[in-house]
Amino acid sequence: MSIDAREFYRQGPMHRREGASSFALIRRQFDFRSIEIGRWVTRSERDRAAELFHDALCDLMLILHGNEALISLRGSLALQYGSGGRPGVSAHYDPSQRSFSLAKNAGPGSIAHEWFHAFDHYIAQKCFNNVSASTFASVAWLANAAPLNHPLNQRLLACVHAILLHPDGQQPSALFNDSAAMDKAHGQLYYSKPEELCARAFEAFVQDASIKNHFLVKGTKASPEAARGLYPQGEQRERINARFSDYFASLGKALSKEGPL
Repeated sequence: MSIDAREFYRQGPMHRREGASSFALIRRQFDFRSIEIGRWVTRSERDRAAELFHDALCDLMLILHGNEALISLRGSLALQYGSGGRPGVSAHYDPSQRSFSLAKNAGPGSIAHEWFHAFDHYIAQKCFNNVSASTFASVAWLANAAPLNHPLNQRLLACVHAILLHPDGQQPSALFNDSAAMDKAHGQLYYSKPEELCARAFEAFVQDASIKNHFLVKGTKASPEAARGLYPQGEQRERINARFSDYFASLGKALSKEGPL
């Protein structure tokens, strides 16, 4: 079923008049570096996707207490819809291109996950000393890179700590252990990678917000992955959500004063 024929549950404020959106408008509002639409995307699919993207990005902006510059990462992030992805992958962030690709019919619900990959990549060099341009902040933290001393960085690293470690700070978290068990069962290294753990934890944080948007995020509570412990649960989920809430509220205040991002 094509995206223009599907409905996605949403509960949140109105950001636009009905049908009043386009990818050109999205690019102007958020200042994305570029937006590319695949050649096989029909006009009706493009127009419907623009409406869904617009609401999802505005909802994410409200959930994060941020502004348009946060969503586009100061205009450094590029979007691709129905173009630039990987075969068999519904959504993908490419750090070499700083681009986020969403498949035409298979990517809904993946925006929060892939946006956090982009953010994790963008913020690494602003959070740590002497890390490469390809590094993610979550990976740098696990590799004991030297953090830059700033209150926002301390809050961000508290998020990573809550995701990857037990509250005692000495043992891996339940989320890590369940993810590592899944990787072992499948003979791979994917779910337990720090950047993937943090992106899934961020998904859970976004889905738990009062604004609901299934085009933005879904599946962190009721899905086969959630049942296997691949998303934070119980007390750990509450602790992670509190850390993310503190970080993004503080970041939003800094951005409102044109602070660092």
